[in-house]
Amino acid sequence: MSTIQTRNNTFANHATELQEVLNRQIAGWSVLYTKLHQFHWYVKGPHFFTLHAKFEELYNLATANMDEAAERLLAIGGRPVATMAEQLRLSPVEEAQGQLSAEKMVETVVADLQAMVGVINQGIQAAGEAEDNATEDMLIGFTAVLDKEVWMLNAFLGK
Repeated sequence: MSTIQTRNNTFANHATELQEVLNRQIAGWSVLYTKLHQFHWYVKGPHFFTLHAKFEELYNLATANMDEAAERLLAIGGRPVATMAEQLRLSPVEEAQGQLSAEKMVETVVADLQAMVGVINQGIQAAGEAEDNATEDMLIGFTAVLDKEVWMLNAFLGK
Protein backbone atom coordinates (compact mmCIF):
# COMPACT_ATOMS: atom_id res chain seq x y z
CA MET A 1 0.00 0.00 0.00
CA SER A 2 1.36 3.42 -0.92
CA THR A 3 1.88 6.27 1.53
CA ILE A 4 -1.01 8.17 -0.06
CA GLN A 5 -3.35 5.17 0.28
CA THR A 6 -2.31 4.71 3.91
CA ARG A 7 -2.93 8.40 4.62
CA ASN A 8 -6.34 8.28 2.90
CA ASN A 9 -7.33 5.21 4.92
CA THR A 10 -6.18 6.86 8.15
CA PHE A 11 -8.18 9.97 7.31
CA ALA A 12 -11.27 7.92 6.39
CA ASN A 13 -11.12 6.05 9.71
CA HIS A 14 -11.12 9.32 11.70
CA ALA A 15 -13.14 11.58 9.38
CA THR A 16 -16.45 11.25 11.22
CA GLU A 17 -14.97 12.23 14.59
CA LEU A 18 -13.13 15.16 13.03
CA GLN A 19 -16.27 16.34 11.23
CA GLU A 20 -18.28 16.14 14.45
CA VAL A 21 -15.78 18.18 16.43
CA LEU A 22 -15.56 20.78 13.66
CA ASN A 23 -19.34 21.08 13.73
CA ARG A 24 -19.25 21.59 17.51
CA GLN A 25 -16.81 24.43 16.90
CA ILE A 26 -18.97 25.95 14.17
CA ALA A 27 -21.95 25.75 16.52
CA GLY A 28 -19.96 27.29 19.37
CA TRP A 29 -18.68 30.16 17.23
CA SER A 30 -22.21 30.84 16.02
CA VAL A 31 -23.71 30.98 19.51
CA LEU A 32 -20.76 33.00 20.78
CA TYR A 33 -21.17 35.45 17.88
CA THR A 34 -24.76 36.15 18.93
CA LYS A 35 -23.87 36.34 22.62
CA LEU A 36 -21.04 38.79 21.94
CA HIS A 37 -23.42 40.95 19.92
CA GLN A 38 -25.79 41.05 22.86
CA PHE A 39 -22.95 42.06 25.17
CA HIS A 40 -21.76 44.66 22.64
CA TRP A 41 -25.22 46.23 22.51
CA TYR A 42 -26.05 46.09 26.21
CA VAL A 43 -22.79 46.75 28.05
CA LYS A 44 -23.02 49.72 30.41
CA GLY A 45 -20.85 51.52 32.88
CA PRO A 46 -17.43 53.12 33.06
CA HIS A 47 -15.87 50.50 30.77
CA PHE A 48 -18.50 50.90 28.03
CA PHE A 49 -16.17 52.24 25.34
CA THR A 50 -13.47 49.65 26.02
CA LEU A 51 -15.82 46.67 26.19
CA HIS A 52 -18.11 47.81 23.38
CA ALA A 53 -15.09 47.79 21.05
CA LYS A 54 -13.65 44.55 22.50
CA PHE A 55 -16.91 42.65 22.10
CA GLU A 56 -17.09 43.81 18.47
CA GLU A 57 -13.52 42.62 17.92
CA LEU A 58 -14.43 39.25 19.43
CA TYR A 59 -17.62 38.74 17.43
CA ASN A 60 -15.64 39.49 14.28
CA LEU A 61 -13.12 36.86 15.39
CA ALA A 62 -15.97 34.40 16.01
CA THR A 63 -17.30 35.05 12.50
CA ALA A 64 -13.90 34.51 10.90
CA ASN A 65 -13.26 31.31 12.86
CA MET A 66 -16.74 29.96 12.16
CA ASP A 67 -16.31 30.57 8.45
CA GLU A 68 -12.81 29.09 8.33
CA ALA A 69 -13.91 25.96 10.22
CA ALA A 70 -16.99 25.55 8.00
CA GLU A 71 -14.98 25.92 4.82
CA ARG A 72 -12.41 23.41 6.08
CA LEU A 73 -15.23 21.01 6.97
CA LEU A 74 -16.63 21.33 3.45
CA ALA A 75 -13.15 20.78 1.99
CA ILE A 76 -12.82 17.45 3.82
CA GLY A 77 -16.27 16.24 2.79
CA GLY A 78 -18.36 17.33 5.77
CA ARG A 79 -21.50 19.41 6.10
CA PRO A 80 -21.43 22.38 8.49
CA VAL A 81 -24.37 22.84 10.83
CA ALA A 82 -26.37 25.74 9.47
CA THR A 83 -29.50 26.13 11.56
CA MET A 84 -29.86 27.83 14.89
CA ALA A 85 -31.49 24.73 16.40
CA GLU A 86 -28.51 22.56 15.40
CA GLN A 87 -26.06 25.16 16.61
CA LEU A 88 -27.72 25.52 20.01
CA ARG A 89 -27.84 21.72 20.37
CA LEU A 90 -24.15 21.20 19.53
CA SER A 91 -22.59 24.32 21.01
CA PRO A 92 -20.23 24.13 24.01
CA VAL A 93 -21.30 27.75 24.66
CA GLU A 94 -24.72 28.63 26.04
CA GLU A 95 -26.86 31.56 25.00
CA ALA A 96 -26.67 34.76 27.03
CA GLN A 97 -29.19 34.88 29.84
CA GLY A 98 -30.62 38.20 30.96
CA GLN A 99 -28.80 41.42 31.69
CA LEU A 100 -25.31 41.08 33.15
CA SER A 101 -22.90 43.57 34.62
CA ALA A 102 -19.92 44.48 32.45
CA GLU A 103 -17.62 42.43 34.69
CA LYS A 104 -19.92 39.39 34.53
CA MET A 105 -20.03 39.71 30.74
CA VAL A 106 -16.23 39.54 30.61
CA GLU A 107 -16.15 36.59 33.03
CA THR A 108 -18.69 34.81 30.85
CA VAL A 109 -16.66 35.46 27.70
CA VAL A 110 -13.54 34.08 29.39
CA ALA A 111 -15.40 30.89 30.32
CA ASP A 112 -16.83 30.62 26.80
CA LEU A 113 -13.44 31.06 25.14
CA GLN A 114 -12.01 28.42 27.45
CA ALA A 115 -14.86 26.08 26.46
CA MET A 116 -14.05 26.73 22.82
CA VAL A 117 -10.37 25.93 23.46
CA GLY A 118 -11.49 22.60 24.94
CA VAL A 119 -13.40 21.70 21.79
CA ILE A 120 -10.55 22.97 19.63
CA ASN A 121 -8.14 20.71 21.51
CA GLN A 122 -10.42 17.76 20.76
CA GLY A 123 -10.25 18.81 17.12
CA ILE A 124 -6.46 19.02 17.21
CA GLN A 125 -6.35 15.48 18.55
CA ALA A 126 -8.85 14.20 15.98
CA ALA A 127 -7.01 15.96 13.14
CA GLY A 128 -3.72 14.46 14.34
CA GLU A 129 -5.22 10.97 14.41
CA ALA A 130 -6.62 11.55 10.90
CA GLU A 131 -3.20 12.83 9.79
CA ASP A 132 -4.94 16.00 8.59
CA ASN A 133 -2.15 18.51 9.06
CA ALA A 134 -4.06 21.40 7.48
CA THR A 135 -6.96 21.13 9.94
CA GLU A 136 -4.59 20.58 12.83
CA ASP A 137 -2.63 23.71 11.88
CA MET A 138 -5.81 25.79 11.55
CA LEU A 139 -6.95 24.69 15.01
CA ILE A 140 -3.58 25.33 16.63
CA GLY A 141 -3.81 28.87 15.22
CA PHE A 142 -7.26 29.29 16.78
CA THR A 143 -5.88 28.17 20.15
CA ALA A 144 -2.99 30.62 20.10
CA VAL A 145 -5.34 33.55 19.48
CA LEU A 146 -7.85 32.44 22.12
CA ASP A 147 -5.16 31.89 24.75
CA LYS A 148 -4.08 35.50 24.25
CA GLU A 149 -7.68 36.77 24.43
CA VAL A 150 -8.30 34.86 27.67
CA TRP A 151 -5.10 36.28 29.16
CA MET A 152 -6.07 39.85 28.19
CA LEU A 153 -9.64 39.54 29.46
CA ASN A 154 -8.40 38.08 32.74
CA ALA A 155 -5.96 41.01 33.01
CA PHE A 156 -8.92 43.36 32.52
CA LEU A 157 -10.63 41.57 35.42
CA GLY A 158 -7.49 41.92 37.55
CA LYS A 159 -6.83 38.17 37.59
